[in-house]
Amino acid sequence: MSRTVFCQYEQRDNEGLDFVPYPGELGQRIFNGIGKSAWSKWLAHQTMLINENRLSPRDPKHRAFLEEELVKFLFAGGAEKPAGFVPEA
Repeated sequence: MSRTVFCQYEQRDNEGLDFVPYPGELGQRIFNGIGKSAWSKWLAHQTMLINENRLSPRDPKHRAFLEEELVKFLFAGGAEKPAGFVPEA
């Protein structure tokens, strides 16, 4: 049986995640307040950031940048697209 959470990103009740997707306090915050569809949107955005900015998940500076963008995207509504990004038609 699935959990229901009030998704802070979509501002409505939504199906909750099945597991804590990120370590630490931030992971628990995501688990308690972000729905599956919002998490899926974040994963797509994160992939775009990694590809467009040529980030390496092994680089601590890049990981810190991605975590900052994660918080902005899911909780603050202020995540940005990479400079010069043009979506496919």
